[in-house]
Amino acid sequence: MDIRAAREALKLYFGYDQFRPMQEQIISSVLQKQDVVVLMPTGGGKSVCFQVPAVVLPGICVVVSPLIALMKDQVEALQGNGIPAAYMNSSLSPEEQYNIENKCLGNELKLLYVSPEKLLSSGFLSFLKRLHISLFAIDEAHCISAWGHDFRPEYTQLKMLKQQFPQVPVIALTATADKLTQKDIQEQLYLQNPQVYVSSFDRPNINLTVKPGQNRFNRILEFLENHPGQPGIVYCLSRKSTESVAEKLKSKGYKTTCYHAGMSAQLRSRAQEEFLRDDVQIVCATVAFGMGIDKSNVRWVIHYNLPKNIESYYQEIGRAGRDGAKSDALLLYSFADVMSLRNMLSEGEGSKNQSELQLVKLERMQQFAEASACRRRILLQYFGQSMDKDCGNCDICRNPPSTFDGTLLAQKALSAIARTQEQVTMGLLVDVLRGSRNSQVLQAGYDKIKTYGAGRDIGPLDWQRYLHQMLNAGLIELAYDQNYTLKLTDQSRQVLFENRKVQLVKFEEVKQQEEERFKPRPKREIIKDALFERLRALRKRIADEANVPPYVVFTDSTLLEMAAEKPANKIAMLSIAGVGKVKYEHYGDAFINEIIDFVTEEQAKGNTIKGATHLVTLEAFQKGRTPEQIARERNLNPVTIYSHLATLYEQGYDIPIEQYLTKAEYKAISKVIEKHGTEGKLKEMFEQLEGKYEYFKIRLSVSVYKKENSW
Repeated sequence: MDIRAAREALKLYFGYDQFRPMQEQIISSVLQKQDVVVLMPTGGGKSVCFQVPAVVLPGICVVVSPLIALMKDQVEALQGNGIPAAYMNSSLSPEEQYNIENKCLGNELKLLYVSPEKLLSSGFLSFLKRLHISLFAIDEAHCISAWGHDFRPEYTQLKMLKQQFPQVPVIALTATADKLTQKDIQEQLYLQNPQVYVSSFDRPNINLTVKPGQNRFNRILEFLENHPGQPGIVYCLSRKSTESVAEKLKSKGYKTTCYHAGMSAQLRSRAQEEFLRDDVQIVCATVAFGMGIDKSNVRWVIHYNLPKNIESYYQEIGRAGRDGAKSDALLLYSFADVMSLRNMLSEGEGSKNQSELQLVKLERMQQFAEASACRRRILLQYFGQSMDKDCGNCDICRNPPSTFDGTLLAQKALSAIARTQEQVTMGLLVDVLRGSRNSQVLQAGYDKIKTYGAGRDIGPLDWQRYLHQMLNAGLIELAYDQNYTLKLTDQSRQVLFENRKVQLVKFEEVKQQEEERFKPRPKREIIKDALFERLRALRKRIADEANVPPYVVFTDSTLLEMAAEKPANKIAMLSIAGVGKVKYEHYGDAFINEIIDFVTEEQAKGNTIKGATHLVTLEAFQKGRTPEQIARERNLNPVTIYSHLATLYEQGYDIPIEQYLTKAEYKAISKVIEKHGTEGKLKEMFEQLEGKYEYFKIRLSVSVYKKENSW
């Protein structure tokens, strides 16, 4: 299958001219019938990696998805793009499921979403064997791994897909997976020599901030004052705090709802729908909310409490800014949260090993919250990736702490790890460096190595802090599957053998970032925002009439581009990212008319709208005014109005050029255009034509020449 078909489908159905990084390589592998593992951040475009192949390959793609909400969202979005899709799960009646099965058998669908439970249910495998299946897509694939943060036992049974359908390729996708989980996904799904694609876990559009947990609610109110009207999520540790924060926000006038596992399924579904449809601005939720939620215009996420691990934190902040627009993540941190989570994890169900693993992961989350180095570097390092420089979009980068040359200190620690054969935990390493004579050190013979006692001048707590910094910087790694021993990395070897310098942070409380002072905004920005809000309101009306979430109509990023570019015809509208053929046919005229109305109103107020003056001319022309009448009404030179008409003609509007330019005139003028080019100066053409033809006729001729190059 040619990748060109995939590019055409991307434009036709999704409205994008080109793939995002790695998408084309992933899709190419799928089209070649290879098994694929995809690790890509939330909002990075994972869904396109199986939705585009599903459209171009013969047969039906079966998508395994863990949550009903995720299926419903994605199916609605696909249908909105003109792609036949459906889902089957426990929320459907037997009659509805029967109708969908008939559509599958009749080759009427390209994608079928199912839950793992449905896939594994009695008789469903037999049904699948009657279909021509092009691809199996396993979404949220980290659920298959006991090492992962969201283990689901039913996912482990998905290995039977390869056993029952060995010729059908499988694509496994996740936004969060450490090295152990990545390996587990491949092995547990029985993937055959899979192509593994690991995209950058960086979400540069999300601003990361950590603030003290004291006066949490007041901090939320301060934050919301700077984010008026923007939808967001407040994550809380307990159901009780979820409800209390929601009630407090309601009392302050914010449209808020809450969501937690203690609510009935009906109430949870209603809360989710209200949020998806922009009927409420804020949802206060436990971590039960949000997995796979496809709402693209969430502008911020607040963690009222510390998450239990970095995977959860990363996944939850990833629900903001899925459309690529600027977004914020605020974590309110206190040590009391650490103690609560420690108690919860220690008393929870599961094996001792699992409990220990979760406690270690909590410690890494604590280190992130207390970090004095670029937070994005720490996040990426946790997932085995690195950055060439600090991000510049976190609170630490905006207000960096003071550092010192810690190269010698780091070399002592790294040398000790090497001399102990990378078999020591962090606590044992500190004992070795400080020259402890406890039984564990002596029995292993670590009192005989050269670096024994090399760091006795530094206290144990300080050593722990320095080692945490080195861990966050990627100088060492923590091997969860090897009793949490410390391992050297390529970067640590550079420090030991290649004179790489190490900067460590001095221990002093990092000053809290001052809130940015109010800066007057340019008028053009205010006008652009006003148009964006108009387009959002139109989108909401259309979505309500169609009974779909607003982002299914268009995403925020698409509306922002419309507000900036002000497309006023089909050609211009189709050039906006996210506007495909089907969506244009459904909504294009409504949004074009809204843009033209807005521009006309602003012009009437005396506001100059960059790039939009020809739209005002268009509206008057369509009402039957002549170019001369329009010029008088707008107090403009008639040549300017004819220039507007020429631009509109180039853009595809039905402008009767022949009323103002005869074939004979065009024939004579076109010879000069051919010599000077369409970008040539009108004055030079006018002079060469010896003034026989007016300027506006030359301008109209240039447009005809550009568009047709013949009469």
